[in-house]
Amino acid sequence: MADPSSYRPKPGQIPDSPGVYKFRDEHRRVIYVGKAKSLRQRLASYFQDLSGLHPRTRTMVTTAASVEWTVVSTEVEALQLEYSWIKEFDPRFNVKYRDDKSYPYLAVTMNEQFPRVQVMRGQKKKGVRYFGPYGHAWAIRDTVDLLLRVFPVRTCSAGVFKNAARTGRPCLLGYIGKCSAPCVERVSPEEHRELAEEFCDFMAGRTGTYIRRLESRMTDAAEEMEYERAARLRDDIEALKKAMEKSAVVLADATDADLIALAEDELEAAVQIFHVRGGRVRGQRGWVTDKVEAVTTGDLVEHALQQLYGEETGDSVPKEVLVPALPELVEPVQEWLAERRGSNVSLRIPQRGDKKALMETVQRNALQALGLHKTKRASDLTTRSRALEEIAEALDLDSAPLRIECYDISHLQGDDVVASMVVFEDGLARKSEYRRFQIKGFEGQDDVRSMHEVITRRFRRYIAEKEKTGEWADGETGLTEEDGRPKRFAYPPQLVVVDGGQPQVAAAKRALDELGIDDIAVCGLAKRLEEVWVPGEDDPVVLPRTSEGLYLLQRVRDEAHRFAITYQRAKRARRFRASPLDDVPGLGETRKQALIKHFGSVKKLRSATIDQICEVPGIGRKTAEAITVALAQAVPAAPAVNTATGEIMEDREDTADATGTTDAESETTAGSTGEPVSAGSSDERRGQER
Repeated sequence: MADPSSYRPKPGQIPDSPGVYKFRDEHRRVIYVGKAKSLRQRLASYFQDLSGLHPRTRTMVTTAASVEWTVVSTEVEALQLEYSWIKEFDPRFNVKYRDDKSYPYLAVTMNEQFPRVQVMRGQKKKGVRYFGPYGHAWAIRDTVDLLLRVFPVRTCSAGVFKNAARTGRPCLLGYIGKCSAPCVERVSPEEHRELAEEFCDFMAGRTGTYIRRLESRMTDAAEEMEYERAARLRDDIEALKKAMEKSAVVLADATDADLIALAEDELEAAVQIFHVRGGRVRGQRGWVTDKVEAVTTGDLVEHALQQLYGEETGDSVPKEVLVPALPELVEPVQEWLAERRGSNVSLRIPQRGDKKALMETVQRNALQALGLHKTKRASDLTTRSRALEEIAEALDLDSAPLRIECYDISHLQGDDVVASMVVFEDGLARKSEYRRFQIKGFEGQDDVRSMHEVITRRFRRYIAEKEKTGEWADGETGLTEEDGRPKRFAYPPQLVVVDGGQPQVAAAKRALDELGIDDIAVCGLAKRLEEVWVPGEDDPVVLPRTSEGLYLLQRVRDEAHRFAITYQRAKRARRFRASPLDDVPGLGETRKQALIKHFGSVKKLRSATIDQICEVPGIGRKTAEAITVALAQAVPAAPAVNTATGEIMEDREDTADATGTTDAESETTAGSTGEPVSAGSSDERRGQER
């Protein structure tokens, strides 16, 4: 624990101007980022008598070992820089809202030639129109199913689309009228894009135009005694009205606004957001955070606005944002929101009428979300603290292991041997710190030797980076990249956990001893009886089955296993898809595709002459010679066998594409995992794969 007076800046050294400041710990890791209208006044407040500080602020300043700042010209620049640094450094003492799930959006891929309507999660992509978020994916599918009667936009994947175009037959939706079938040229690309734009307009709230248009067309059809067409139009109108009923009008003036409400206690806060477009609730989402710093409701609102609109531009930022409390500095926040939108944004507290009533509804949702979160003990701060204390007591550690690293080895019968390193800080996964390793020192299956290699490589890097900065030699610090971020392996754990028993633990401890590291604890968690093994002990440490410490170790071990096996399967899948053309220097995917399209298969390309290869556009003589050499050195693939009949099929290379994937191989791989599906039962495969 550091004394804040040891790194307090000298009087007069801090400028009296707007800026952003960073507190760093003894390992140069950024632990807190803040902004201030006056850096001098704000930073001085951190160096007063410790008894006068908020408990969380006191913990932060005693954990820190240095403070630095950057001066900016305006408060808006300070807001932008603070958001950028929080996103880059992920400081442990800053408020960070955690999504309790990955919310699905209804997305229209307007960046494609034939836009597609689909469910999307995760980071937003450029050129895609998003609507939502929705609470459940099935709600999106129900809405889309109703709207496809009127706006028959493509919903199929790229593979289905290409297959339909190749065979000249549309999918089932094309036959029943819920897709305009651009794959078989029933409509032109321009007509299909117009349909997609009308779909987006309807979802954006401009519904009256389409309802009136369909009603007029229905009336005309009835007058012309085309009763079947009139009946179809009637059903289309009912479908649109039913879709509209799923989001009832909440604001009569067709307002576009986001409503943000908070529920908080001493330790945590929950935020709920209702997205209102065209007077209707078009989406809802929520976050929960630990209050690891002393913050007011206005501060929480400001952090929520940064989280919500930091990556948004244009219409994604509404004209009006309604909040329960205003940030301390309202004008810079409003100006920042206006820059994101490109026009003025109103940030205010609703005082009366429908908007105040709707805000009360959002507030009730926030209270329910906070109550529900309290029942999820895995994310409870008290539970995590107790788990870390139990681990420290069981392993006889001097203090709670705030940073835990866990390692696991994965392979399939000795092939594609890889390892994973996952990191938990303060009892929560820190995925930005995850690392993966390929075993390079030997070939074959030897988990103990693999564990020794991985631990040695990881901590050899740790030592090298500390020696490079001279921290061990003269006490100086500087374990950062040129951009100020901590180097990948420069931050040590307090506890190393290995997936395995006594042999794996001994290997990890031996690796640390060989490197001269004696201040990092080691333990292993064996799967069979969930026993905790420590170095040099013949008997394991047995934690109670209801122990929070055991639950945390299990979560860490399971996460390491998941991360390792995911990497191992991806590596194996890449090996299955390998092509001889991959070894040709400078030959990219575009020219690979051109070669396969020209010759039809790798087998025919192998028998082609250099002059024939040069006929392919973009392929010069030097490249053609390199292709010929690479194909001559490569071993031809074995013929494929139909596992159901035993029949030897046509040469696999006849069906290979530019990436090396064959039809025969696609029958023996399962989706993205690359797990074999034709050899033995699933139980047998799980026994072979670690």
